[in-house]
Amino acid sequence: MTTVSTPVRIGGDGEDSGLHAVLLDMDGTLVDTEDSWWQAEVGLFAELGHRLTAEDRTHVVGGPMTRVIDYLITRTGVTLSPAELTVLINQRFVDLLAGGVPLMPGAERLLNTLAAHGVPAALVSASHRHIIDIVLRSLGARHFAFTVAGDEVARTKPHPDPYLAAAARLGADPARCVVIEDTPTGVAAAEAAGCPVIAIPSIAPIEPAPGRLVLPSLEHVDLALLRTLAGTRVRGGV
Repeated sequence: MTTVSTPVRIGGDGEDSGLHAVLLDMDGTLVDTEDSWWQAEVGLFAELGHRLTAEDRTHVVGGPMTRVIDYLITRTGVTLSPAELTVLINQRFVDLLAGGVPLMPGAERLLNTLAAHGVPAALVSASHRHIIDIVLRSLGARHFAFTVAGDEVARTKPHPDPYLAAAARLGADPARCVVIEDTPTGVAAAEAAGCPVIAIPSIAPIEPAPGRLVLPSLEHVDLALLRTLAGTRVRGGV
């Protein structure tokens, strides 16, 4: 299991531009897995005699798994325990990933750009470690200084803990770490940590707000924009 305690030195142009690092969500942000999570949940609950609706999807998108499971139990009244449901949903999800994971448009270009300019990137996900390790086979672990999993922090998203842990490991100021997220849950975590945010909504809508830029895809994100967001936030004027 990867921990989040070993410091990583920030580098590249981070000190000069105000941008220390880029912290990226995984599901729905870098990889197109939100549909796979939903298929796993819908399929399992159909076998248990319950039909999940599009409205239910807005409540479960973005995790974390504990919140998803609590919602689904309350919504359907199934008698399985949270631990049992977690195992069953995760296994279905893993089975769906057997053929590989498609990257979101612009993801590989962005990660390559960050690497080329020496800007540290960290993957910060509510998914558990074994899920992240499977997805990294397609996404490429080489792109990240480290990864933070939902089962490696005391409180995962929407709490700020995962992003604070990532910034601390980098020795970076959260206000100079731009976060890229796709769900309201993830955005809430990043903003609670004091990070400027680029939101690229996948399922649930996200409105623009101070310190938050909403874009249609990663294809609209470049290094100049990231530098501007970090620098503006440091100056206190987003």
